[in-house]
Amino acid sequence: MNLKFGTDGIRGPVETVITPEACLKIGHATGIVMRELGSETVVIGKDTRISGYMLESALQAGFIASGVNVRLAGPLPTPGVAYLTKTLRNKFGLVISASHNDFLDNGIKIFNENGEKISRDIEKRIEKYIASDLNPVETSKIGKAYRFDESGSRYIEFCKSTVPPDINFSNLRIVLDCANGACYKVTPKIFEELGAEVITIGNDPDGYNINEGCGSTHPEVVKEAVIKHRADYGISLDGDGDRVILVDEKGSILDGDDLLYILAFSNPNRTGPWSGVVGTLMSNYALEDGIKKLGYNFKRADVGDKHVSKMLTDKGWMLGGETSGHIICKDLVSTGDGTIAALKVISSLLLLEKKPSEVLSNFTKIPQVNIAVKVTNKDIVNDKDLKLFLKEISSDITVKRILVRPSGTESKIRIMVEAPEKKVAEKYAKDIEKIIRSKS
Repeated sequence: MNLKFGTDGIRGPVETVITPEACLKIGHATGIVMRELGSETVVIGKDTRISGYMLESALQAGFIASGVNVRLAGPLPTPGVAYLTKTLRNKFGLVISASHNDFLDNGIKIFNENGEKISRDIEKRIEKYIASDLNPVETSKIGKAYRFDESGSRYIEFCKSTVPPDINFSNLRIVLDCANGACYKVTPKIFEELGAEVITIGNDPDGYNINEGCGSTHPEVVKEAVIKHRADYGISLDGDGDRVILVDEKGSILDGDDLLYILAFSNPNRTGPWSGVVGTLMSNYALEDGIKKLGYNFKRADVGDKHVSKMLTDKGWMLGGETSGHIICKDLVSTGDGTIAALKVISSLLLLEKKPSEVLSNFTKIPQVNIAVKVTNKDIVNDKDLKLFLKEISSDITVKRILVRPSGTESKIRIMVEAPEKKVAEKYAKDIEKIIRSKS
């Protein structure tokens, strides 16, 4: 069984990759590594995919067979599981989710005792045991499973505690899109209990409609609702709640770059842990330029919130994120958390007594064109003809940045071209797409 960790855990189609057999092996292998590290209890959460019930049982069996006890948290945002892993003093926490993918996919994300994605060294140890035979411990040493019914309430109280007591949401009308995913129960309660009037959409999961025409990959849904209801903000989460896109009162869509700039702008302390901000290779060049003009250092990590988190840890900094909406506020959380990010952005704007457009008035992004090309072989990125063409484009002074990379979560190659003129970026992005399609 050749299961490997990618950018964000192990992910793939339920029918061929993330099967019950695969999850049995993943649970067993992770359990063995846990016991080697001196831990015997794991917390497991999941999103709302129909396959979650099946895969949860398989994972549970694998852990129990390795002698590890299991706390079953039920549907809970990925960052909620990270929070519980840390507060319950577990060595590992595990989430069954394929994030923004549709219901046909699922995946496994694993956190360490600090609520951070596990290191590559730990991933390799787990992969080694996945590839070996499954040998359960003797019957007297098998683990036990428990339902942990307090998971949602604990996460709700934690999220509310991150909002300063002098911040009042009672005058806000907020449209909240939960993507028919893991946030559908907890996040509406968080904003309601903070006093906001909440208009919730995407909160009727049926196992199949997660991310379907809603959530952070379809922010136009919230945009329309904000304008219709004359709301102050729109919040669009993804299926497992670790990323967020905001919409302001005018209907402007604010991605992760916008949110990072707002958070950096609103922070009065720009020394020590607050002296730098981490983006990724996908972050718009204007973010790098704008952050530096605010007096910060700026560094780019590889794509993936775990790489952002690691660089933040290495640098000792507190703020980082991705254009896609993974925002990490290290002073509050250890991983990307869409709900926490939304709370902090809105709280910061209330403190400033400013609208998003006022903060972003001097922040103008360079046109960036992104294309995702479905492929059967992601090694096309190493094709010599493609590399030669990319080298030629890079020498064009009308182009700012080019990035062509295999997706770490889907069978796609992602193309990004930035240029001062959008038509130039569009032309080159389409030319690159044509070459990739001709090779696939």
